Amino acid sequence: MLEKLAKQTAVYGISTIVVRFLSYLLTPYYTRVFGQETYGIVTDVYALIPLALTLLTMGMESSYFRFSAKAEEAGGDVKGAKRRLFATTWGVTSLAAAIFFVVMALFRDGIAGLMGEAYVAHPEYVVWVALIILFDVWGCIPFSRLREQGRAMTFVGLKALNVVLNVALAFAFGAAGLFRTEFGVGWVFVANLAASVVTWLAILTTTERTVPRINRALLAAVFAYSLPLLVGGLAGTANEFIDRQLIKYLVPEGAMAQLGVYGAITKIAVVMMLFYQMYRLAAEPFFLSNFKKSDFVAMNAAALKYYMMASMVIFLGIALFRDLFALIVGRDFREGIFILPVVLGANVLTGVWLNLSFWYKREERTSLAIVVTGSGLVAMTAFGFWLIPLWGYYGAAWARLASESAMVAVSWWLNRRYYPTPYPWGRIWEYVLTALAAFGLCEIVTRLADNMFVSYAFNIVLFGGYVLYLIRRERIDVGAMLRAVVKRG
Repeated sequence: MLEKLAKQTAVYGISTIVVRFLSYLLTPYYTRVFGQETYGIVTDVYALIPLALTLLTMGMESSYFRFSAKAEEAGGDVKGAKRRLFATTWGVTSLAAAIFFVVMALFRDGIAGLMGEAYVAHPEYVVWVALIILFDVWGCIPFSRLREQGRAMTFVGLKALNVVLNVALAFAFGAAGLFRTEFGVGWVFVANLAASVVTWLAILTTTERTVPRINRALLAAVFAYSLPLLVGGLAGTANEFIDRQLIKYLVPEGAMAQLGVYGAITKIAVVMMLFYQMYRLAAEPFFLSNFKKSDFVAMNAAALKYYMMASMVIFLGIALFRDLFALIVGRDFREGIFILPVVLGANVLTGVWLNLSFWYKREERTSLAIVVTGSGLVAMTAFGFWLIPLWGYYGAAWARLASESAMVAVSWWLNRRYYPTPYPWGRIWEYVLTALAAFGLCEIVTRLADNMFVSYAFNIVLFGGYVLYLIRRERIDVGAMLRAVVKRG
């Protein structure tokens, strides 16, 4: 069973890495084209978009996976049941997105005023971003359908189309000098919108001529499952953007510049987030399928251990050589590279509580998502109001880590009380503490040696030693694993 998850993760992973790599070409480009304050607008907007997407999709992605599995379990006209489910979830999210766009367009001036001085001169930014959200939501459920059907390559191909168009248009606009016009950073949103529209038109070809149509009885059942996920998802997404908003409103001077630096540095943690994303894309439909409880418990426990092993390797690989990764962003943004280990640690914990959330989604106790993400939001707000006025974006990084830690702790407690799963915590803690000890030792040697070549040589040796330690500790047959991957590929 875990081989299937590993294979799906690899398929999503390799292709997602390629797609996201193209997307992240925009980070070194934009941080060289725009100054700190202007890039702060990009950071701000792209932190708010996921909140709108979460609100408008209403937890329907997880609902689609769960109710598709229930349709298969019920038998009968499975294809017809899935078609009605697809039409209903697609219809309600599409309607919500259309209403959202109309409201944003009508009240763009007021909304621009609420977003800050940087937007007052260009309320049209609000309309362009609302259009991006509209087409992204319209394509969300069709993309979920591809994942449910196991059509990973089609899914990734369409995502790649979106990214390639976005990147190509951004570079073309820059070459044409459009970023230096009065509309300025607005051309970033135009490029994104064009890519979203083309992608939406392309994904319509996969819907088998299904028309969005809401079945009220089915929608009531789906909403009962998805509403707690919506509330929990909003709190969880708020955790992803509120640190940016707190920087904008709590930093006394140069807030947008600090926001720009913070956004650029968090982008450097791309590898960790790529791994999390590819794992989530494969694991969510996998674990919400119809497994026996004993199989689910065993697989979920093992999956968390291997996730942590891979995550700590990525953590060390980036944190130990962060000065090299700093070259990804423009010179003006590298001053914030010291916060990268904290950001990476928070990203690792995101995957931990994702693993700990599968059981209550499977058992349809989705109201617990509110408890988990709500605890994270409380921690983010409390630590943010405390640390950001003192430390600026460094305080935001620690507030993010505190938020993710709170969600992991609450998820662990809920799992232990309601759905005991034999996670190998002893082995997991062993791997985490060993990685942190290696990181700390490398930091000490770097400070004492005061020589770049000596410190890098030591870091390489210790990093390689940690990887070998994991392989020997788990008795992993690397050769057999590579042969299996090549054979299946």
